[in-house]
Amino acid sequence: MDLAEIQHAIEELPKEQQAALTAWLAERDQAEWDAEIERDFSPGGGGIALLKEMKADARAGKFRPFEEGRPQKH
Repeated sequence: MDLAEIQHAIEELPKEQQAALTAWLAERDQAEWDAEIERDFSPGGGGIALLKEMKADARAGKFRPFEEGRPQKH
């Protein structure tokens, strides 16, 4: 079955089943996203270097608290 056939089959579903399919796809996407984040920020993951860099920048005072807002142009 190709994508066009799947799309046609979805269009033929009752609205309630289309809604259930939409919810299932959203849950599936969220689970995939959660797994990707878990992999990225586990030891050895690609996000660890970024996290270390952000922590070093924070220790070096390169960040301002949110309540201070954007720097003002003079």
